[in-house]
Amino acid sequence: MRGVIAAGHELTVQAAENALKDGGNAYDAVLAGLAAACVAEPVLASLGGGGYLLAQPASGPARLYDFFVQTPRRRRPPAELDFHPILADFGTARQEFHTGHGSAAAPGVVRGLFEVHRDLATLPMRALVAPAVEWAARGIRVEPFQAYVLRVVEAIYAASPAALAVYGSCTHPGALVDEGERLVQPELADVLDSLASEGAELFYRGEIARTIVRDMQDGGQLQAEDLAGYRVERREPLAVDYRSMRLLTNPPPATGGILLAFALRLLEALDPSGLEFGSAEHLGLLAEVMALTSEARARAHLDEGMVHPDAERFLHPGFVDAYRRRLAAHPRSRGGTTQLSVIDAHGNLASLSVSNGEGSGYVIPHTGIMMNNMLGESDLNPGGFHRWPAGARMTSMMAPTVARRRDGFALATGSGGSNRIRSAVLQVLVNMLDLEMGVEPAVLAPRIHLESDLLSIEGGFDRARLTLLLRRYPQHQLWEARNLFFGGAHTVAIGPRGWEAAGDPRRGGAAHVVTR
Repeated sequence: MRGVIAAGHELTVQAAENALKDGGNAYDAVLAGLAAACVAEPVLASLGGGGYLLAQPASGPARLYDFFVQTPRRRRPPAELDFHPILADFGTARQEFHTGHGSAAAPGVVRGLFEVHRDLATLPMRALVAPAVEWAARGIRVEPFQAYVLRVVEAIYAASPAALAVYGSCTHPGALVDEGERLVQPELADVLDSLASEGAELFYRGEIARTIVRDMQDGGQLQAEDLAGYRVERREPLAVDYRSMRLLTNPPPATGGILLAFALRLLEALDPSGLEFGSAEHLGLLAEVMALTSEARARAHLDEGMVHPDAERFLHPGFVDAYRRRLAAHPRSRGGTTQLSVIDAHGNLASLSVSNGEGSGYVIPHTGIMMNNMLGESDLNPGGFHRWPAGARMTSMMAPTVARRRDGFALATGSGGSNRIRSAVLQVLVNMLDLEMGVEPAVLAPRIHLESDLLSIEGGFDRARLTLLLRRYPQHQLWEARNLFFGGAHTVAIGPRGWEAAGDPRRGGAAHVVTR
């Protein structure tokens, strides 16, 4: 047995699997998978984005690698920016984002790739990126999910000749590449190959950096010092005990992990295990937990000015208990990211979450790299656009999570999905740890999400059992089927059921148990 992998694309899984078969560990696997994801999952992963790795080695302390994006050190007046709104259409719901040169923050994926490699990996970088280089040069067949995601953000990826040159269809000029067509990215292949030889400085101080800085003079905000000064932060993970498990998740300044921990603290004193999945009691409890978590988030001013949240104060028993009492007294009849999870045979746990936002529309010339639009995401700028603190690590909802139990049970999970990340991860954990589902049914089960009094209910629940819930939440939205709106919680585990893995089909997931 070599390990178990779950990710957002079959090729991402294959690259990680190759690393394990070549004698690498879980961290070799996630790095190989990350490089492949930038090729095979172009909207969800990019060398122009940011992310986190939560690493819990079999021996030694756990650590959180924060290579999320950083705000520029200087702001330009809004009137000088290339910064404009677009609508992403999920089918049942639409969401506004802002794009353009002025929406790009300093990216961290490349620096993170090399820092994690230096600390934890065992195989040469060239070997880890080799599958990604080959697939980018040769081309990959566009899967249905990737074609769908491109359609959702068509207003960005088809908006400029430079973007169409990378993501455009060969058979339908002016249109994006579609399902079944080949996406060939020769410039990205060359960049990955060059990075393996020259290292991260090529991106942050070399030719690529100079190109970015030159182009950002036209409506952008990034300068040479923003790239040259970018650093990966190593943090102690946020720990929370739940159902005899020690869970580790993303600490501040990210908010996703602390909100997940708060929700689990609310549930800890209750016993959802006696509830039937999909019942009014089950869904009502989850919705109320989400509502109280959002209320506590607002009361604690977690998002104001991107001030780093105080985890100790927010998770203090006195603060949590005030909300838990309301939960216990409540009548129960009633609020672009990808993930890669790996456990290897040595017991190393890895949970990697990366995001490019929706993409800024700016493709770095001669690289095939789409830059992020994190400065244009309202979820990450709750105080309003153009008000971020200069030179600061941006907050994020990403919550890569690992957990162990003394009997040897272990899991790694996380999700994409913007504000839905915390609710997706919460429901997978409740399904596994309270309702005792295996990994696959826990991931496949339909989900809900509550935000600003709007209850979104994914298709798959028995509509006849939702009557009481819908009465309590008159502002609701019923989805017909699974949708990437509800996240993509690619999850792996080792325990009484053996090695388990599930790629979330909402985001094109794939999974594999690597036996030899």
